[in-house]
Amino acid sequence: MKRLFIAIKIETDNNFLSTYQELRKLLVMEKIKWVAPQKMHLTLKFLGKTTDDQLLRLHDVLPGVASRYSEFDMQFNKAGIFGSSYQPRVIWLGDEQSQEVRSLGEDMLDSLDAAGFARDRQNFVPHLTLGRIKQINSKKQFQKVMDQFRSAFSLRVRVNEIVLYQSILKPAGPLYIALKKYKLQTKQD
Repeated sequence: MKRLFIAIKIETDNNFLSTYQELRKLLVMEKIKWVAPQKMHLTLKFLGKTTDDQLLRLHDVLPGVASRYSEFDMQFNKAGIFGSSYQPRVIWLGDEQSQEVRSLGEDMLDSLDAAGFARDRQNFVPHLTLGRIKQINSKKQFQKVMDQFRSAFSLRVRVNEIVLYQSILKPAGPLYIALKKYKLQTKQD
């Protein structure tokens, strides 16, 4: 069995990296497990342990989903937290405007559900995880920094494929291996 997920690979740029490093620097006293920029992705569906039979079903479903969508752009520009201000769990970056990624994500979940991969209980919220919060020493300072960075990010991403990844858990952090890429339709200008 393989531990799998389906995602959109995110390529960062220098502007994003500069803002990201500044955020990390200002929160250095907090216990946060930051995501390495080269591992950033927007998860469409976490599958977990997947059998070979299930993998074959994925290879039947995913090309169909990808073929229904044309490539599109996303603009990540809104930082936030999951959890409460008293107990924040995740620092994320999102794009409120992209209907395309919402449609793609919902279609993906519906198609996978019909193929035997149950939908998650929570709603699909397209986002990039920037960091997983282990402990906050100064909630007031943390909130001040997050307020400062709420609209400080700007990352434009061209989405032209979805990727089936294998995740191998290692002590130094997860290793992500792209097993298969499914191209979206090329937009004709």
